[in-house]
Amino acid sequence: MSVLRIDASIQGSHSASSELADLAESGWTAVQPGASFVRRHLGAEPLPADAWAAAIGGGFTPEDQRTPEQRDALTLAGTLADELRNADGAILALPLYNWGVSQHVKTWIDLAVAGGTNGERLLDGKPTVVVTTRGGGYGPGAPREGWDHSTAYLRRIVGDLWGADLTLVERELTLAGVSPAMDAFIEAGALLKKAAQEAAYEAGSRAASVAGAR
Repeated sequence: MSVLRIDASIQGSHSASSELADLAESGWTAVQPGASFVRRHLGAEPLPADAWAAAIGGGFTPEDQRTPEQRDALTLAGTLADELRNADGAILALPLYNWGVSQHVKTWIDLAVAGGTNGERLLDGKPTVVVTTRGGGYGPGAPREGWDHSTAYLRRIVGDLWGADLTLVERELTLAGVSPAMDAFIEAGALLKKAAQEAAYEAGSRAASVAGAR
């Protein structure tokens, strides 16, 4: 069984999203100890920001007239699409940055879409855990309610466009206890952290069971 794991945090060992993805992976391997993981860290090793435009341009250019940059971009797009196609399931750790997905994640998504056929369900029916984290609070009544432009987008891409059997694990208030301005939310943040950790492990276990039954 092959599992695709994508991380996108720029926080290194302090990443809240990668911590939850580690728990999802632990839950997965507890059920499927023989699972192998294909790993790509978009935060540590970003994809070229100009590759998507080159891939799109190359797609509309006769093969014998493509530039080296277009050929490389199309190869990369095909590789990213293949990683999704060939996976039996996925764990995607995609935190919110500046109220949306990071440029690293957007580039990855755009290139993977470019590497597939029009409307291709690259994760068709495959169990997929999406972990997303937010530094502040975005729920009903919060000052930033409505500012999260990432989560609905991820649902649309991963669940609707790519067709995954999607489980979403969310954690808010990750900056509580980190930023002094968030000190009033330390207790609430700790409760949310514990709930997200439990949900991540359970989501990984469930996904492994579903993948094993496919």
